[in-house]
Formats: sequence, C-alpha cells, structure tokens
Amino acid sequence: MRLVPNRSLLQLSLGGILLTLAAAAQADIYRCTGEDGVPLFTNIPNDRRCMVVIKSKSSAPDPVAALVLDRSARRIGKVTRERFEEHVQAAAREHQVEAALIHAVISAESAYNPLARSTKGARGLMQLIPETGARYGATNLLDPKQNIDAGTRYLKDLMAMFGNDLKLAIAAYNAGEGAVQRYGTIPPYAETRNYVPKVLAYYKRYRDAAMKTADRSPRHAAS
Repeated sequence: MRLVPNRSLLQLSLGGILLTLAAAAQADIYRCTGEDGVPLFTNIPNDRRCMVVIKSKSSAPDPVAALVLDRSARRIGKVTRERFEEHVQAAAREHQVEAALIHAVISAESAYNPLARSTKGARGLMQLIPETGARYGATNLLDPKQNIDAGTRYLKDLMAMFGNDLKLAIAAYNAGEGAVQRYGTIPPYAETRNYVPKVLAYYKRYRDAAMKTADRSPRHAAS
C-alpha cells in the first residue's frame, strides 16, 4: 500500500494521521518528505532518509477469536438450541447466570445431546458426574430440566468461588475446582486449555446474538 501525499493532510493533526495509518496497516509506518516538502506517511519507504514513526506490533492470535470460526467450536443450529431454551431461561433467571453462558457450556459439553455420556461418567446436556448432580439435588441427570438446573447452580458457585473470573470458573467446570485452586490459574491440561477458549467462543457468539436481538425488540426501540 502506498499513500499519496495530499496537502489537505496538513489540516489534520499529526496524531490523527498516525492513528489512522496504524489502524489501516499491519506494517511499520514511515515519515518521508515529498518533493514539495509535504510530509508523506507510508509503509513503503522510498528514501533511506525516511524515519519509522510507528513500529508494527506482532501478537499471538486471540484463541477465542480464532475459535469463533473454527470447527472445534462448530456452529450449532438455532433450532437445536431452542429445544431446551425454556429450561435454560428458567435456570438463568432463578440462579442469575447468563443464558448465553449456559448455552455455551452445553454446546461444548454435549452439543445438546440430552443422553450424552462420557467415559468418565459425566451425563446429560451439561455433562455432570453423579456426585456433582447429587450435590445440587439432581436425581436423574438425563432429564434436561434437572441437568440444566444443577449445571447452572454449579456454574454459579464456581463463579463465586473464583471471584467472578470467567476463565477460571470455566476451567474449574472442566478440570475440577481443586485443580484450579492447586495451580492458581488454568491447569496445564491440554483438554482444559482447549476447553476454556471453546466455551468462551460459544459464549461470545451467543451473547452477541442476544444483544442484537434485544436491540431489535419493540420495547428497546420504544425507549
């Protein structure tokens, strides 16, 4: 990309020009001087006397952003999610946990299969082990209503336990609260390190969709 000098740029502040260029380019930005003396900002220097004024920053890709489009956080159809929407909304209201987060955990855990069972003994939509289910009064973890209610209560308790740190709460849901307490951070387990960004990707997707729906609602428009 080559930026052609324009005298109208002189009417803008230097800071504004640099911020615009920094946002538009993923490379170093140089300040050169045109033949007519007008400053030229470009990422393709044409003179060895050009000076770097903005150094590009290389950063690791955001794992959540990457997973939003990745198959490991594959899209689950709205019709599939809506099968259990009534139970999700009821649990969200009663236990003050975002519906988007409940849906995110269900998506990552079972992809909305109420009969899902893991080799470790976890069962149902939110893949609770019998001991955890019993702790929250669930007698049949294959019953969607009981499973979602118990799983939501567990999520709420994990959020409180880890100071509303969403990443740690999600890690604890996967690896157990003891593991997170022992390491003081997301445990160095491959499964958990993959699980946390996956749930966060689903959460972002569902939360953004809910916000767009709310913005289009008649009540919101009237206000």
